[in-house]
Amino acid sequence: MGTFKIRGGNKLKGELTPQGAKNEALQVVCAILLTSEKVTLTNLPFIRDVNFLIDLLEALGVNVEREGNGTVHFQANNVNIDYLNSEDFKVRAESLRGSIMIVGPLLARFKKAYMPKPGGDKIGARPLDTHFLGFTKLGATYTYDPKTCFYSLKADNLQGQYILLDEPSVTGTANILMTAVLAKGKTTIYNAACEPYLQQLCSMLNSMGAKISGVGSNLLTIEGVEELGGCEHRLLPDFIEVGSFIGLAAMTESEITIKNCRVDMLGRIPETFRRLGINLEIQGDDIHIPSQSNYEIKRMIDGSIPTIYDAVWPGFTPDLLSIVLVTAIQAKGTVLIHQKMFDSRLFFIDRLKDMGAQIILCDPHRATVIGMNKEQKLRGTTMSSPDIRAGVSLLIAALSADGESTIHNIEQIDRGYQYIDDRLNAIGADITRL
Repeated sequence: MGTFKIRGGNKLKGELTPQGAKNEALQVVCAILLTSEKVTLTNLPFIRDVNFLIDLLEALGVNVEREGNGTVHFQANNVNIDYLNSEDFKVRAESLRGSIMIVGPLLARFKKAYMPKPGGDKIGARPLDTHFLGFTKLGATYTYDPKTCFYSLKADNLQGQYILLDEPSVTGTANILMTAVLAKGKTTIYNAACEPYLQQLCSMLNSMGAKISGVGSNLLTIEGVEELGGCEHRLLPDFIEVGSFIGLAAMTESEITIKNCRVDMLGRIPETFRRLGINLEIQGDDIHIPSQSNYEIKRMIDGSIPTIYDAVWPGFTPDLLSIVLVTAIQAKGTVLIHQKMFDSRLFFIDRLKDMGAQIILCDPHRATVIGMNKEQKLRGTTMSSPDIRAGVSLLIAALSADGESTIHNIEQIDRGYQYIDDRLNAIGADITRL
């Protein structure tokens, strides 16, 4: 188990460029299974979750050529479907939630798929019903063995259908979409997720020969085609990293410029941090955060305490609520953080309270943060990273704290953030990886 030793209190200064988007990478890497032709992906992040998924595809028989600098070439012209029944596949797939998105492409192209219950962050209930309801609508059948937690799926005759999703699940929409592109006839997906990363998947599939319309809306129409070809596709920057760097700058009173952010695709991220009182300067496609000794939470028009909550796109992403929460610790004022989607994501605040933060956990979904207005610094402590986003939130807290902090289980952070210690050390942080 890896560990970070962090000496807090340093003001950082410099430029940071966000990595390629993790959540997009998990989708588009799975999409390469839809064709036997060569697919080239650029700006892929070098992080544990993406690397594990690529290794899994390589074990499945996909030819993988890593060029470096985030460029990887794939060709799935020799896929070994029998591998899906192996113990090695079970072990690999169970360790990564993103593995569930190979099911749609396998059903579409090979008419069958097998999948153990996938892993991922332990942040609450994350059912797969949306995926399987979509598969069955398109004509697939499946069985589930509760003893082995293994799904077996078949789809001899995929037919386009009208599908009304029970929830706008991003991975569910992606999986059903990748199944429908090779189904016969027209598929309509209503209540579809429309996040930028899902839009990117649609763009990639269309460049491969798919016929998807309604991209960017919650109503997708797919005209099935016989086959897809190869393509080149560049990933968006990781917007969760962009938000993380904004929170880091505010907490450490640092002057940071975040380069190449795709500001046009950030949705409510900049405005949400502005509600905490953080100054953001949009400079073309960059975001400049000047050093601030104080920042004040904006009250509601009637003077009441504001609530920041997660919502489906174009609402605020749940992946940044942990960052917003830790950033609010040193703001002036009070804010209620409402995590609607997951019921275990706020439990990491006990570590922050050990550091001196003033936070009240109201219930599994809500926490009230009473900002300290930089009048008292957090103190260094020893803690463990429970999931990706909480881990980086704890890292931000440690970098702003007095004294030395220790964070164990940093493999969780490495799952979503590329060389985070090296990149932050380059602009003045003091992080040692043990």
